[in-house]
Amino acid sequence: MSDLGVVVTGATGRMGGLIIQHLHDISGMSLVAATDRPGSSHVGLDAGLAAGTGALEITVCDSLPEALDAVGDAAKVIIDFTTAVASAEHAMIAAERGLGLVVGSTGFVDETRSAVEKAANTIPVVMAPNMSTSVNLMLVLSRIAAEVLGDEYDVEILEAHHRGKKDAPSGTALRLGEVVSKALNREFGQVGVFGRRGNVGERTRREIGVHALRGSDVVGEHTVYFFGDGDRLEITHRSGSRDTFARGAVRSAQWLAGRPAGLYGMADVLGFGD
Repeated sequence: MSDLGVVVTGATGRMGGLIIQHLHDISGMSLVAATDRPGSSHVGLDAGLAAGTGALEITVCDSLPEALDAVGDAAKVIIDFTTAVASAEHAMIAAERGLGLVVGSTGFVDETRSAVEKAANTIPVVMAPNMSTSVNLMLVLSRIAAEVLGDEYDVEILEAHHRGKKDAPSGTALRLGEVVSKALNREFGQVGVFGRRGNVGERTRREIGVHALRGSDVVGEHTVYFFGDGDRLEITHRSGSRDTFARGAVRSAQWLAGRPAGLYGMADVLGFGD
């Protein structure tokens, strides 16, 4: 049986390089193409050298269609850690080519998310704001806590990331808000409060606060606070390395092989359930 051929977009970014490194160490999977944004100084370089794995004789390309044309049927799945806009474009290309897609980008709005969801009608797509196994366990634990503690506890979410992160709050913080809201039979779009300033009035019992910190080289930290009268529960996850995200992305690509079209999350990949 031939290796599962993987295309990595954003190949020379923080995540792209790590994903290529992990692919290099896993039997049964191989990098067949790599892309970066047009105008990047890395276009034309050997993807392996750019990722620190040694030469792979795969040149970083600035066009996904061009890269796919070059490798033909060898490509089976795309792993995409770019931007929401680029991911939406890549999803349409993946659907046209019949390729599986793993999306780890964040910062989606309705238009870009809809493009990925539309692609999932044709191809299998794993889309998750955070592909760490332990972060996704945190989602499960937060859901259980919300179900058990109920409306008697006030919920606040705090996240911290490096100064270079462009979207806020993080996709993981938003997903935590969605999961907790659903467990409490609330609509996150109606109860989410993003930061507070000025005379905002007394906190309502149904609102869920979400707050973002930015500084230095913080990889990622998330805490869900459940404030009760007389006690407090905190569920915290801290990332010290992006390796866990890369491992989750590669695991998702493996899991996608042979799956029917649909939009999947890390809960599906890890078997955690909804």
